[in-house]
Amino acid sequence: MHIAITGAAGEVGRVVSEAFDEDDRTLFTHSEHDDLDSEPLDATDRAAFEDAVAGSDALVHLAWNPADRDAWGEGDEANVRMADNAFEAAIASGVDRVVIASSAHAFGLYNRDDPTEFEATVERPSTTVRPDTPPRPDSYYGVAKVAVEGLSRFYADRYDLEVVVVRVGWLMDAAELRATADDADPRHRFARAMWLSPRDCRALFRAAVEHPIERSPVVAHGVSRNADRYLSLTETMQRLDYRPRDDAATVLDG
Repeated sequence: MHIAITGAAGEVGRVVSEAFDEDDRTLFTHSEHDDLDSEPLDATDRAAFEDAVAGSDALVHLAWNPADRDAWGEGDEANVRMADNAFEAAIASGVDRVVIASSAHAFGLYNRDDPTEFEATVERPSTTVRPDTPPRPDSYYGVAKVAVEGLSRFYADRYDLEVVVVRVGWLMDAAELRATADDADPRHRFARAMWLSPRDCRALFRAAVEHPIERSPVVAHGVSRNADRYLSLTETMQRLDYRPRDDAATVLDG
């Protein structure tokens, strides 16, 4: 199996790339990086996207342009367009499966007292977010991710394409997680709930690419087995056989 990975130079992309052998992957980035063996790709160019993924069995689409989370702008439009191009390129090139990144921020207004706060969680979260829970984005970033999830279902239903949507939490190593203890309490609680360790990130995306799925799309929650989580892992574990190994509480309280 050969995997094409867009956005490979990003924080998530670098970790996900490590989940696959070098001979089994092609990394794509928007610009050249001296420390990364990658090929340049403008993901807003549909024809270039189609050429790039030709011959791949799976596409992991992580490319995402910076955008103002407090206002809708050209960056958001470009990001949604890139997601659409990813699906169109997969269909045109005969790619069997698309794994695409959504975000916990598409559901960020659950378990939050103040809707103006970003990356915040109440002391006792009362709502469990499941794959079929209605979205409540906390920013225009979250709105764009909701649009990406809508495209995912459209292409899965209309074209019978295998699609896995990964709602990525907060990817950090243990040292970065410990540093959130100095943040305001609501943000620290958000970190405890949303932490995704690099090890679990690699395991989840590998499962998203390789594990057989019976119906599409699969919506997977990209968090570790945190005691304080409110994104349900039950469905992700059942459908992808994801077995997270790390817990924010163990790191922070151990």
